[in-house]
Amino acid sequence: MKPKKDLVRVVKAPDAKDENGQVLAAGGVSLDLTGRKPGRGAYVCRNAACLKAARKARRFEKAFSCQIPSEVYDQMEEELLAHE
Repeated sequence: MKPKKDLVRVVKAPDAKDENGQVLAAGGVSLDLTGRKPGRGAYVCRNAACLKAARKARRFEKAFSCQIPSEVYDQMEEELLAHE
């Protein structure tokens, strides 16, 4: 296990709801490079190989109990490569 400072957080934003509790928009999944975004988080090491391994094993889909489109993974990989 790596120290938290060596990891980057992947967050699923909370669902947007109206005053009656009806879901208006599902929360999206994105990288949280600051570690301060609201929502449920999961961690991955700060390199593209770890992100690809997590994608292949569907780690984030299992952690967040939702389907994640491949475009989201591609966007996360681009952000991760830009901040390496």
